[in-house]
Order: sequence, then C-alpha cells, then structure tokens
Amino acid sequence: MDNESNREKFVRLAEARTQKIIDTIKLLGNCSNRYVYEYTEKDVEKIFSTIEAELKTAKAKFTGGGSKETRFKL
Repeated sequence: MDNESNREKFVRLAEARTQKIIDTIKLLGNCSNRYVYEYTEKDVEKIFSTIEAELKTAKAKFTGGGSKETRFKL
C-alpha cells in the first residue's frame, strides 16, 4: 500500500468504514425485540435523533463544516 494514491486510500477506507456503520446499524436493529429488551419511545427517539445529528455533522465535514465531539448516553 506504499504506492496507494490518495483516491485509492479514500475508497478503501470509506468502503470499509461505511460497511462497518451499516453492520452496526443492523446490530442496533436487533435491540428492537421487545421480548428480549425493554425500552421507551423516548429512548428510540433519542437514539435516532443522535444518529441523524452525527450523520449531518459527518456530511458537513465533506462540505467544509465544523464538528463537535460528544459521547452518546441514554
């Protein structure tokens, strides 16, 4: 990978990281089973509003926007 171009590096990393996110979202979906887990609609709203906000932040980085780091907690 010493001769890897910036484009090739971007494609390699972006594909791997995007797939990792997709796989993790699928795992999160497994938590929806109410026979195994207990949660409220407020919990669900907080989870997905936080994910949506982070997606907006990540997208803004590609268009010159800023960002702030936070850790998710219910």
